[in-house]
Amino acid sequence: MIHGPYLVLVVLGVLGTGLVAGVFCAFSTFVMRGLAALPPAQGVAAMNAINVAAVTPAFMSLFAGSAVLCAVIAVVTFVLWPDDGTVELLLGSALYLFGSFGLTVVANVPRNETLLRLDPGTAEAAAYWPGYVREWTFWNHLRTVASGAAALLYVLALT
Repeated sequence: MIHGPYLVLVVLGVLGTGLVAGVFCAFSTFVMRGLAALPPAQGVAAMNAINVAAVTPAFMSLFAGSAVLCAVIAVVTFVLWPDDGTVELLLGSALYLFGSFGLTVVANVPRNETLLRLDPGTAEAAAYWPGYVREWTFWNHLRTVASGAAALLYVLALT
């Protein structure tokens, strides 16, 4: 049974990964659809504004803090090697670190940076926008599943 400070770490891991999964799920299920329904210039401008606004202490603390927490949980799990929940804790940590945080760095952020360099009213932005929405949303679906699965695995480790 997980107990003490280790229990607190895992419960915080459930909360962090679950909250991030919720943010990503919102984007996958309605935010991107709403932005895609706008004329390209408006969609590009709105997404750029969202991407700039997302880099705030509140969201970055949740997103990056959850990554740090998952790494700590993985290290503590390797050190303690508990009788129960080891596989779930290690898989949950790996899913968030690689499937959520890692995909963000290699798939979503580069697309965001490219979009930010485009003037929303140009033909170049209008041509880039449909592919951006499709590709960004695909990778976001994977981030949503990875974050949600990490939260679920952490919960299973506690049972």
